[in-house]
Amino acid sequence: MKRRSFIKKSTATASLLGMGFSGINAMNILDSNTIKNAFKLNFAPHIGMFKHHAGSNPIDQLNFMADQGFTAFEDNNMKNRSVEIQKSMAKTMVDRNMTMGVFVAHKIYWKEPNLASGNIDKRNEFLNDIKQSVEVAKRVNAKWITVVPGHLDLKQKMDYQTEHVIETLKQASGILEPHQITMVLEPLNFRNHPGLFLTESPQAYQICKAVNSTSCKILFDIYHQQIQEGNLIPNIDACWDEIAYFQIGDNPGRKEPTTGEINYKNIFKHIHSKGYKGILGMEHGNSVSGKEGEKRVINAYLESSKF
Repeated sequence: MKRRSFIKKSTATASLLGMGFSGINAMNILDSNTIKNAFKLNFAPHIGMFKHHAGSNPIDQLNFMADQGFTAFEDNNMKNRSVEIQKSMAKTMVDRNMTMGVFVAHKIYWKEPNLASGNIDKRNEFLNDIKQSVEVAKRVNAKWITVVPGHLDLKQKMDYQTEHVIETLKQASGILEPHQITMVLEPLNFRNHPGLFLTESPQAYQICKAVNSTSCKILFDIYHQQIQEGNLIPNIDACWDEIAYFQIGDNPGRKEPTTGEINYKNIFKHIHSKGYKGILGMEHGNSVSGKEGEKRVINAYLESSKF
């Protein structure tokens, strides 16, 4: 049922912004203008999130996202796609007035130290990855790229490791600044990613202040920081001037909002009240499989946008 028809036929019921979640969840997917107006923030789905509706072709998936009113998109795997696909996806996003979000900029070392070690070969490898990512970013109109500094170096004191990371990021910023591209540092939680160097928002904040560049900011992943440190809204406020990007996932489960313990309605309200115009990446799975699960994702964001 189209939203306009629903309104005409349901004058006795509440409007979209006053409906309960069960009412929204029972509806079919709404038209794009209604959803776009209801969302209030720039939520960014990823490839595969709506594959049961749109199929496997990434262009079809982008068009489906735009048809549902989404104004942004992110793709961790963009750098590994062919140049032809990158160009096609970029054209589709331009045609559909969608903003490109993050992609992963470099090889991430999950089990051994790289940036924290101070090893020059590892540093140069990272900087070369950043140079390559600049070309991808220009091709797909991306302004943000994800950086994860990798594993701890257990043979060095933390202060030395921090200085190694800062120096590498300063050099990377020098590569990115002329292109007005921002690497966003993502702290990750200890449960899913044990042993990593960067884990908490105050640590990321300190590093960004030391690098002192418009090209080095924080990716505040709400799912990771709920597990790692909690105290979400105060930590968002404390880091605000260094946050350039958000990602979303409820806990436990890393599924869409309304499936776990995080009060996303209040968090979105707070972020919106601070005038945030950037992207919030939907970096989570679907709690229900198939088309019904994909509808539920959209409806969960509608519910969480009712503030």
